Amino acid sequence: MDDQLRQVRITADQSTGTVALDGRDISSHISGYSLRQNARQPAELVLFLSPMTKDDFEGLARVVVGVPPDPGPAAAAFLSAIDAGELQRHALDRHDLMDGGPNELTRAMLRLLSEWALGGWHPQEVADAVPQ
Repeated sequence: MDDQLRQVRITADQSTGTVALDGRDISSHISGYSLRQNARQPAELVLFLSPMTKDDFEGLARVVVGVPPDPGPAAAAFLSAIDAGELQRHALDRHDLMDGGPNELTRAMLRLLSEWALGGWHPQEVADAVPQ
């Protein structure tokens, strides 16, 4: 990212708008923008690239292309798919996660959830199952 500040001009009305960087209109390259500024800091312009934009996009300014995704919805979807009984059984079966310390079951469950979120979930075979 270029740390040098660049001239940004945004004009908008109820139906259209333009975004220019250093006098160059880039409106056809973007599908939207977000402008924010914290006290005593330079403004930050976040551009959302148009699907029609090719790799030859030139954007100078303290510009961030895209924004970090919000992990909340993904975490909520992941957690809602977890069977509480299965989580508890797996945590109690993982002796490597149990140390006798305070909140050991909760810590073991959180560790398992972290492993599962990273793709480490493998169903354990039931040892006392009746053979067919």
